[in-house]
Amino acid sequence: MDTILGAGGPIGNELAKILTARNAPVRLVSRNPKPLPGAEVHVADLSNREETLRAVAGSSVVFLLAGLKYDIGVWRQLWPLIIENVVEACKRAQAKLIFFDNVYMYGKVDGPMTEQTPYNPCSKKGEVRARIATMLMAEAKAGNLKAMIARSADFYGPKTRNGVPNMLVFEALAKGATPSWLANADVPHSLTFTPDAALGLDVLARSDSAWNQAWHLPTAPDPPTGREFIAMAAREFGVPSKVRILGRPTIRIVGLFNSEVRESYEMLYQNDRPYLFDSSKFVREFGFAGTPYPEGIHIAAESYRSKT
Repeated sequence: MDTILGAGGPIGNELAKILTARNAPVRLVSRNPKPLPGAEVHVADLSNREETLRAVAGSSVVFLLAGLKYDIGVWRQLWPLIIENVVEACKRAQAKLIFFDNVYMYGKVDGPMTEQTPYNPCSKKGEVRARIATMLMAEAKAGNLKAMIARSADFYGPKTRNGVPNMLVFEALAKGATPSWLANADVPHSLTFTPDAALGLDVLARSDSAWNQAWHLPTAPDPPTGREFIAMAAREFGVPSKVRILGRPTIRIVGLFNSEVRESYEMLYQNDRPYLFDSSKFVREFGFAGTPYPEGIHIAAESYRSKT
């Protein structure tokens, strides 16, 4: 059985469609899982050891896609606990574990981020991500379980409501408003297309040689600048391209009234410099480089126009 822990998000939904299409057993686990034809649903809080053990029991492959409230206090308290619980559950079930991760642990990087980029976090959230990634891979290196980390860049895609480009660009254009970009719209910024991330997770999980290492999920090369991304999106909506820059002073002021915006302030270093995510390792092994940006932007824009 394939089990998705933290089902219901944009990556989990895309992955669930891939898994259920095989007509093999699939379990969707979250605090409030939504029914999906071909899958069983299971309610669990991953910070609870017993609930996690029950959620994972009988699994052969476990995808950890959980998300937490964007709050450093919550992250420090719950992420290590969740990793410990899921690792223990996978050990008992003899299940393989694939952890969907981000790039916060790399910190400020000059040049492309690869799987060999050292952990050098420059944010509180990056420190947490470095800690839990190290915890997980230590278990794999010790031979206690088969596991891997699959990392994504910032992501966008159809019906990806919590993707920053979706919130700042596609939602704004769909409402007839001016789209926004964080910090600097004139530097290239890699973005992973959500269906590509889900496909990559599935491909990695089926590969016997992929385990016990880190992978970057397929992300199209030669990323556009924020201004170029918005121009492509604006063409899809048939409107002139305009850009509103949300700089540090604006983010700091808005953060006084919005906790999630306040929590995002320390991550703005990812937006004021080139953000280059290299998935060439995946390309060499599996031959897929990711959906080209014009195609992905077209699909994402269409999901807003279709209202389905």
